[in-house]
Amino acid sequence: MNYVPAEDRYSKMTYRKCGNSGLKLPAISLGLWHNFGDDCDHESKRVICQTAFDCGITHFDLANNYGPPPGSAEQAFGEILRTDFKGVRDELIISSKAGYNMWQGPYGEWGSRKYLIASCDQSLKRLGLDYVDVFYSHRFDPNTPLEETMGALDHIVRSGRALYIGISSYNSLRTREAIKILKDLGTPCLIHQPSYNMMNRWVETDGLLETLDELQLGSIAFTPLAQGLLTNKYLKGIPDGSRATQNKSLDKSKVSQEMIETLNKLNEIARKRGQTLAQMAIAWVLKEEKITTALIGASSGNQILDCVDAVKNLTFSESELKEIDKFAKDESLNLWMQSSEL
Repeated sequence: MNYVPAEDRYSKMTYRKCGNSGLKLPAISLGLWHNFGDDCDHESKRVICQTAFDCGITHFDLANNYGPPPGSAEQAFGEILRTDFKGVRDELIISSKAGYNMWQGPYGEWGSRKYLIASCDQSLKRLGLDYVDVFYSHRFDPNTPLEETMGALDHIVRSGRALYIGISSYNSLRTREAIKILKDLGTPCLIHQPSYNMMNRWVETDGLLETLDELQLGSIAFTPLAQGLLTNKYLKGIPDGSRATQNKSLDKSKVSQEMIETLNKLNEIARKRGQTLAQMAIAWVLKEEKITTALIGASSGNQILDCVDAVKNLTFSESELKEIDKFAKDESLNLWMQSSEL
């Protein structure tokens, strides 16, 4: 059966200006880090993407190494672009990234000009696109001059492979350095993608949020749900088939009895707000508009529907924020500390 997008999709979502650009992004974006590899059914991928677009989510975020195996998420989304999303390309923001290990040998990761440009070309081929809207440096490379990495991104935009530049997991100092180089090159940076949630607050202690505001950069927070912890999934322990059982991005040891008690206390705060825990976690990241968009992952259409309802209430009272801070502390969930030189 052919997919027809919902006519009222844009009335369901809030859109926010991305930094100092003319681009607006949905308050919630969809990441294809998990659930889009060859280990997942293609029909479920279609349902997730269709549901997202029907809810007004126009931004789909990928990276060269998303899978498994690496590259398979882009291939799957490329198929969706050719079928379900045929004819709506200009209504979508599609981003990809390069920085982590993608192929064997010395040129298959990090931030060299050779790797970044080759990665971008490979991503475009898998996606079946002439260009992506945003192309990111996925992580800072301590062994490559920042001028080389930013120069490669500048070339990717000037050659028509991407419309905008982004960086991911760069700390405040490296962000300032990168932005200055790009400004001198004449291709400004659009957006920064850091990890950020109630239990991973490095962007606050590093001063990155203030830096992004000062530099007028957009921001897209990934892992707003702490790899699924900040949902109702773990309120009673670790369920079968959850991310904590799959040896992926959530260490099973993090789901301790103490953590489960904390999640239930946060869930009670959410209940009083008339939200699910996931909705409150997303709303918390989006509060005060310091973050442009929250980047969620989903394994079903129903999870998308639950998350999208977060935009109905993004306001917190001082007492709510204090109560959240009492329970939600930094829990060493930042898997990207090394990339950020923290």
